[in-house]
Amino acid sequence: MLELLGSGLFSMWLEMAKAQIQPLEALSVLAWQGSSNLILVPDPSPAGAITVHQYLSELITSKLIDKDLISSQGIWLQSGPMLMANHQGTIPLPAASLTKVATSLVALKAWGPNHQFETLVSSTGPLVNGVVQGDLVITGSGDPMFVGEEAIALGNTLNKMGIKQVKGNLVITGNFAMNFQRHPLLAGQLLKQALNHQTWSRSVVFQYSVMPKGTPKPQVIIAGNIKADSQPRVGQTLLIRHFSLPLQKIIKEMNVFSNNDIAEMLADSVGGADVVSTTASQLARFPKSEILLINGSGLGKENRISPRGVCAMFMALQREASFYQLTLADLFPTSGLDHRGTIHSRHMPKATVMKTGTLNDVSALAGVVPTRDRGLVWFTIINRGGSVSAFRVQQDKLLQNLEKELEVSTDTPDPVTPRLDNSLPNFGAANRNQVLYKQS
Repeated sequence: MLELLGSGLFSMWLEMAKAQIQPLEALSVLAWQGSSNLILVPDPSPAGAITVHQYLSELITSKLIDKDLISSQGIWLQSGPMLMANHQGTIPLPAASLTKVATSLVALKAWGPNHQFETLVSSTGPLVNGVVQGDLVITGSGDPMFVGEEAIALGNTLNKMGIKQVKGNLVITGNFAMNFQRHPLLAGQLLKQALNHQTWSRSVVFQYSVMPKGTPKPQVIIAGNIKADSQPRVGQTLLIRHFSLPLQKIIKEMNVFSNNDIAEMLADSVGGADVVSTTASQLARFPKSEILLINGSGLGKENRISPRGVCAMFMALQREASFYQLTLADLFPTSGLDHRGTIHSRHMPKATVMKTGTLNDVSALAGVVPTRDRGLVWFTIINRGGSVSAFRVQQDKLLQNLEKELEVSTDTPDPVTPRLDNSLPNFGAANRNQVLYKQS
């Protein structure tokens, strides 16, 4: 039932344990993390294998799954180059939102954590007595988190520039989305509404309520209609350059809330699902055959990744983040530190950095847990066929049991300690507007 790097390895581990082979020092294991995800040696301790064996047995005895579904479950436990446990670990399985690990890796590699998407605001006519004598043109470049707060701040900036009315249309060009709506006409309608507080809907009122106290309410009246152009027009006057949140914060928000829209926009911006899967397997050094994607979010059972591949991508993300003096905790939710989103109501060991995944009959969990005896333990658990909520309880229990076997890490290791303050998702929308036009 449980594959352990080959037949007879489980008994070999038991014999090694009887010989009292000392576990590797945690610092030595941690030193391996940045080198390679290649399996070089078997773990001399059977703790991980026993814990996973008990986990799978419990799924059956508790009737959470039938015996014939055991092959649908996938597990991979790894510490540095040591394989601790493997059940169907090299088989691509429906990964649900673990797909976002691949999207995070490829986006971070493509742009770096400080990248900001630009949204340009231009006019096709002069400004006369507070009125734009032409169209207001919005040119997007793929900002996946241009939401109500951004639009309100943009409207206030236009007001400060003396712009209170647009005689022409609101024209949407480029790759622009608002409130995760990517259809240009619908996104434009949402923007037009947010620019004028007299037309605010309840959702805009709520978005305004979470902005800093005393934030002005904009009033930019657009007389014309919403139009979409495939190409920017010539002869425009650039008014404002709006910068998105830094990519690091976008990735963190995406993973905390497992936001599908952000994931799909990022994946599309780097070239689509095929580019994500190919690039992720190359960066993480695992076979391309173990990652099959149709999008960047994980929506759909056609998105399949092997448990081994997910662990490899987490390790690659750690390496990539370290180049910028960041850690995985700056990109993913961490137990004991983050309390929003999908980590809410989970009961994982302290300082576990994780990503969840959920579909109708898929429950997945992956990440890294710090231990005393094995340093960082990378894990992927993909369950199918039973109750999603019950699977979550069992997944948390597996990590808790693993931590008991390997002892709690007394200090939180540096690779899972956040370097940045991620508590302010808005990050000052008003401060990210660069005014490029001054009325003479």
